[in-house]
Order: sequence, then C-alpha cells, then structure tokens
Amino acid sequence: MRQRCRWLLDLAALAILGLFGWNIALTARGAADPIWSAIQQRGTLRVGTAPGFRPFVVERDGRLQGYDIDLVNEVVRRLGLRAEFVPLAYDALYDTLSTRQVELLTAALPLAPEQGWRARFSTPYLNAGLVLVLHRAGTIDADAPQLSGRTIGVALGSDADSYARALQQRDARISVRNDFETPEAALAALTRRQVDAVIADAVSALAAGQADPELMIAPNALTFEPYVLAMPVEAYQLHGAINQALEAMRLQGWFDQANQRWFRPEHVYAAPDGS
Repeated sequence: MRQRCRWLLDLAALAILGLFGWNIALTARGAADPIWSAIQQRGTLRVGTAPGFRPFVVERDGRLQGYDIDLVNEVVRRLGLRAEFVPLAYDALYDTLSTRQVELLTAALPLAPEQGWRARFSTPYLNAGLVLVLHRAGTIDADAPQLSGRTIGVALGSDADSYARALQQRDARISVRNDFETPEAALAALTRRQVDAVIADAVSALAAGQADPELMIAPNALTFEPYVLAMPVEAYQLHGAINQALEAMRLQGWFDQANQRWFRPEHVYAAPDGS
C-alpha cells in the first residue's frame, strides 16, 4: 500500500512538472495567449478591486477612484482598451482571478509569491515599506543616517514600532518614542521638532512631506513591500504588455505626478467623521 501511494505521488509530481514544462515551452514558442486574445477581441479589461484602501481604491458617490484606479485606467489607455472595474471582497480577489471573472487585480496588492501557482505579477509600481523621515533643519545625514543618541518617533504597535525596537536592541543609545496613535501623529511631532526622526510607511511619509516641505525621506528604504498588479498565470502576453506600459509611465514621470496627486494628507488620512 505504501509503495502504491508513493508511486501515485511520483506520478502526480511528474505530471505537474510536465505541465509546467509545457507552459514554458508554449511561452518560448510564442503560443497565443487566449486571455490576451479575448481581451483584445472584447476591447475591455475586467479589473477586480476591493474598495476601502485609502488612497488606492475608494468609493465616493457610487464611483471608484484612487491611485490604483488612475493607474489601471492609464495602463489600459496605453493598451488601446477600456477598463471594467468589478468591486470585490478583498479575500475573494485571487479566487475570481482563477475563475476568470476578471483578468487583472488591483487593490494595493503586496507581492504574494504564495499565489504564484495561479497569478503572474507586474513589476512593482510602488514600495510601500518603511522609510526614515528626517527634518531638513536637523543634523542627521539622510544618505548615511546615524541614529545613536537620537529619538525616533513611531506609531504604537505598528511595523515601524517593531523595527525601531530592533534598532534599539542593537544600540541602547537609541531612544524610541511610541506614544503616538498613528504615523500622522508621529510625523507631526517631527514637524514640531519633538523627535529627531520618524520611521513610518512610505505612503504616510509622502503625505507628510507634502504637508510640510521641511520633512524629507531618506533615500534608502528600510523595508521592501512592493505593490503590484496581478493577472492569471497563463496570461504571459498581457503580463508583458502591462509591464511595458508601466515602464513607459515610469520613464515619462507619470508616477511622480500620481504621487503628488494622491499621496496628500486629505487623501491618505481619514477625516474626523471617518470619510
């Protein structure tokens, strides 16, 4: 019985390897991508998204808007297509990709290698990881920051809090101030010069920099959390077309303009009424 089970497992493994090799061979020979063909025939790219991720995808007055919505609309325009957005629950995004209800996903999606069996990912369009924010009037060198003897502000319980605590374990002269409820509050303290630096997520840091030009982000990100677009694993031609569009947008400064538009405090931070 044990030998039979092992034989079946070996057979299944060989079948999976065979299918994988077949997929690579088709791609190498330039075999038609049926998903890309269907999209071109329809003239429409169906895009699954999950509203509620400020400032990437929000719903106002029955319309979807945000950084990711502008991004996808610009990509499909460059591909000569129209975007048809399909609002979904976040947990259902990859399932609808597998069942071909949509051909693209966008919702501030972090790169998810564990979904690689059913999805391809675009080149990253944003690193939303942690960054070090400094005051221009301070004495910390942004290119080679030395934080020993300095006070770092972070939001309590955030990833930045954990990162700063790890720095403090390596250098006891680093002081961590984590009595802030949000990154916005920590960054406001930096504006008032109540801390020497702040560790925060890149989006909050970009918004703070627009609110106060005296704040600057150190050039080297502390962590890497790439946001990507996802599409069916078979859609290699769609994948290539989207990456080409993203690269052209990057070279033409589209992302700089989008950052200026969407990473503003009024878009990033919720209003007192939660809107």
